[in-house]
Amino acid sequence: MSPLGPFSRTEGDAPAPGEIPGLRGAPVRTPVRTTGASTGPALWPAIIGKLLSRQLWIEAYGLPGYALTLRGRTAQSFASTPRDFRPVDPAVGKGILGGRFVLAGSSLEIEATEDPFNRPSPNRAFATDLHAFAWLPSLMAQGERGAREALRLTLIWADVFVRWSPFAWDPDILARRAVNLACAARRMGQVATEAERLKLASILGRQARQLLRPPGGVATLSERMTAAALIGAVLSGPPGAALRRKALARLSRALPRTVGVDGGHAGRSPEAGLELLLDLLTLDDGLSRISEPTPDAVSDAIHRLRKALIIQTLPDGRLATLQGGGPSTVERVAAARGIEGRPEDVSGGVGGLSRIRSPLLTVTADTAPPARGAWSTAACAQPLSLEIVCGKDRLVTGCGWTPRAADRQGLRLTPGHSTLTLGEISTGEPLGGWKADLLGSRLVGAPLHVEVDQRDGEGAVWLEIEHDGWVHEFGLMHQRRLYLDQRLDELRAEERLHPAPGRKEVVRAIAAPYAVRFQLEPGVQASLARDRRSILLRGHSGRGWWFRTDGPDVAIEPSVHVDEGLTRRSLQIVVRGSARTDSETKIRWKLSPAGAGGDPS
Repeated sequence: MSPLGPFSRTEGDAPAPGEIPGLRGAPVRTPVRTTGASTGPALWPAIIGKLLSRQLWIEAYGLPGYALTLRGRTAQSFASTPRDFRPVDPAVGKGILGGRFVLAGSSLEIEATEDPFNRPSPNRAFATDLHAFAWLPSLMAQGERGAREALRLTLIWADVFVRWSPFAWDPDILARRAVNLACAARRMGQVATEAERLKLASILGRQARQLLRPPGGVATLSERMTAAALIGAVLSGPPGAALRRKALARLSRALPRTVGVDGGHAGRSPEAGLELLLDLLTLDDGLSRISEPTPDAVSDAIHRLRKALIIQTLPDGRLATLQGGGPSTVERVAAARGIEGRPEDVSGGVGGLSRIRSPLLTVTADTAPPARGAWSTAACAQPLSLEIVCGKDRLVTGCGWTPRAADRQGLRLTPGHSTLTLGEISTGEPLGGWKADLLGSRLVGAPLHVEVDQRDGEGAVWLEIEHDGWVHEFGLMHQRRLYLDQRLDELRAEERLHPAPGRKEVVRAIAAPYAVRFQLEPGVQASLARDRRSILLRGHSGRGWWFRTDGPDVAIEPSVHVDEGLTRRSLQIVVRGSARTDSETKIRWKLSPAGAGGDPS
């Protein structure tokens, strides 16, 4: 089969003179295929370096006496109880007291005095949350009984995993466990015996010392150093001060690389920025409780992340979803945002996210290339993707992929969000197999260039975005032009495919199939009108919005949406057709309130 699949003719079936190949008889619906992630020579030094260093650290940390090197002076008490700003679901803790662990959508039942760690977990996501002690805040909310059970489970874990192991001591899992333990340690110490309290302090010290050692990528360095510094703020005396000093120095160097000047996270995920902000707020609180000033780098990062969060928060109180970031929850976002700004009243851009609004419409667009290298393990190949909130109803969104859905890497491809796909392929793909085991599921592909032009007028906003992700295969640029009428609350748009300068003579003339997708939030109702060009959308509030297009083929099709790692059914609007690679193609569409006049029958 040719690179364009069933849409191009075989070599033996040449087109008639003057005829564009693939234009006649092309099937309307064909699933998007992948081309296989090509690493290229540029990635091999990273692969070889990671292969050698990983084996080195596995051999070193796996030595029988390695645990002794994590010993240090044990703190005699706990100096503070930092506030964890994340909301707590008490149901998880109540279930644990009854012998039932419910984590990452799966459950495990044990007897009241048994060990949940040294046994098979239902799946990897469950095991990750179990060893990250994601259950600990909820268990601590159950009063003295919860604190005693938390202490028992913590001491059991320390006995079983006293020796380093690649999974239980994974740097990212370790960082989350350290934060959860640091926030709960002092209250656990209050129900512990003297020997248990000293052992608990020793456990925290060992976790922090491991966090200060390699390995661990640059993309999560800020999170790891925040966790180590937080333990330093909890442990009293010289042991805590020494850990705190080392971790804060490294954190101050790491934060400028992680948090941009505008507050955007280097990985471009709004949710990643939110989670880092919550950790930094907890660290700031812990330092204030021991009367130690917060480093300027930490205070500046908190300020920038909070300003960015205002733009990243949509009118429904949740985050914009792009580049591997989920929407989070209203309570979590509100806890991090504090009282700064109202999310429904802002426009602007941050971290490659552009936002325009009218009284009833809020539109966000991905206006920057995905992150590359070590920062791209959660990046998505979805250039110019859109999210549209009508009132407080999120209607148009993406498939919601996040790293918690590690087994659904296909949703990181171009069709996984509301954007245009050309020729059945994606502009980039995640690494898989042994390469992903080494480097993480990095997004690989040709570098993408995005141009943005926004103009504000009297009662209207123009936003034009263009990327070159299809130039190599088809010689075409994709331009998305958005016009938001702020008086009528109407969004008019045009998808424009046109030959790239200097490529028209290089790429042969064919008809490339395109598909413009609009992924709908789960629960959104979609009804196709009799004119087969209009679709009535209704969100959770019941208010109707008309989607109209002049595309040649419009359909409502099933899709999926990932919510907290779990897959839900959803719908998508798909506009299909064929675009000539030697000329310009335009697809127009608009979104307007129902009942505003001119509604189709």
